[in-house]
Amino acid sequence: MAKPIMIQGTMSNAGKSILAGGLCRVLKQDGFRVAPFKSQNMALNSFITRDGLEMGRAQVMQAEAAGVEPDVCMNPILLKPTNDTGSQVIVNGEPVGTMSAVEYYRHKKEYIPAILEAYHKLEESCDVIVIEGAGSPAEINLKQDDIVNMGLAELVDAPVLLAGDIDRGGVFAQLVGTVMLLEEKERQRIKGTIINKFRGDVSILKPGLSMLEENTGIPVLGVVPYFYLDIDDEDSLTERFQKKGGTGLVDLVVIRLPRISNFTDFAPLEAMEEVNVRYVSSPADFGEPDGVLIPGTKNTIQDLLWMRQNGLEAKILQHAGRGGLVFGICGGYQMLGKEISDPEGAEQKGIVPGMGLLPVRTVFRKEKRRTRVQGHFLDMAGMLKDMSGTGIEGYEIHMGESYPVEEEPVHALVEFSEESGRERELRADGTQWKNVYGCYVHGIFDAPGAAKGFLAAILKKKGYDPGQIRVKDWKAHKEEQYDRLADIIRSSLDMEAVYKIIEKGNDAPCIL
Repeated sequence: MAKPIMIQGTMSNAGKSILAGGLCRVLKQDGFRVAPFKSQNMALNSFITRDGLEMGRAQVMQAEAAGVEPDVCMNPILLKPTNDTGSQVIVNGEPVGTMSAVEYYRHKKEYIPAILEAYHKLEESCDVIVIEGAGSPAEINLKQDDIVNMGLAELVDAPVLLAGDIDRGGVFAQLVGTVMLLEEKERQRIKGTIINKFRGDVSILKPGLSMLEENTGIPVLGVVPYFYLDIDDEDSLTERFQKKGGTGLVDLVVIRLPRISNFTDFAPLEAMEEVNVRYVSSPADFGEPDGVLIPGTKNTIQDLLWMRQNGLEAKILQHAGRGGLVFGICGGYQMLGKEISDPEGAEQKGIVPGMGLLPVRTVFRKEKRRTRVQGHFLDMAGMLKDMSGTGIEGYEIHMGESYPVEEEPVHALVEFSEESGRERELRADGTQWKNVYGCYVHGIFDAPGAAKGFLAAILKKKGYDPGQIRVKDWKAHKEEQYDRLADIIRSSLDMEAVYKIIEKGNDAPCIL
């Protein structure tokens, strides 16, 4: 049976996902068969597995670091917030409905069998399972029905490493306070603490580390420095949203929608030195970009109305009216059409006019399309004409279907086959009109030719030589980032102690 080790944090964004991913990579490098696991993930960045099931991207990142194919067993419950009080609930990759927070908490213990079934399936093929918690284990109002922190640790008998974020201040209070609020049997599970995101000379921190060990009775296993790596973050907590621009040749604006999802679609563009990618939520920050990217969203109608009210829609329309490039993916594509209709209340019942930049209308249904795809761009018009025939790969996750508006001709954007389909028949998707483009394919820029072609078109219009583009192999780039992450983990943590904890589990001593 696989041996578990669990990373918990003192708060959201303490760095659990990245630490777990780094530990997965170290274990892989050392010859272990390893898999990540998070029983319940709340995220709008999701992914479709080869068998057409949906899971959180944080566990996809960790699976990539572990060198294994992402499997929905790694994230049996995914919550995708639709508003401030409710979420779509996805169990074992399949949506089971939309619930309010109160309703979900009333029923969530019913999902324990599904969680354990997924975990035990991973055990069959692994030596070690690296488990990630969620938020804080010391949320005393939620502990009674916990299935993701100490509740899960008890279910699978996992030892715990507790991480705190020093960058936001108060890390000693975070760690000591969290330990104090736990029950004695829960404290006994914590085998070590980690201080994460440290800037500066560690020697200055040593008196504090000694005091932390005295106050908790738990050893400090290491201090992880603040670092910059190109690795997927968790949803709206990502620091990429704070970037204000740089000195690249191309300036791209991504609309930071309130319910933005799958913004990882633009990571290959962000990784290119020639490009500045800015996430904007205000017309004042829009500027005069070379292109506008409208991402996916968990609530297309509400986020479209938000853009309409705050003035960003007007900025996009002005940009398109001047012949500027606009590219929408999934919900962003739907917004660019003439009309969005929701007759069944998949998001909210009613009909709203779209931005009118593409000759399509979208109708929402309660069924969700989930599939991996592989194909190519069709004959392209406008700025992206040189991308015709360029290969693509990615996945679809959407509840709406877009149809041509009868009185206008529609030119599809891409053609592909579905990896998760049996017949693998070619299917066209998306729409283009002048310099406005949209489709449902997430990850459309992951293929090197797609990212290069998109950037080359903009550079060509600006009078630059597209031949100077340095295109990264995105998969190789990510492998390099995971190896660098492993180097940081090895140099920062007492890996000998970590391995002893993995080997002995809860028999490992936790008292100094």
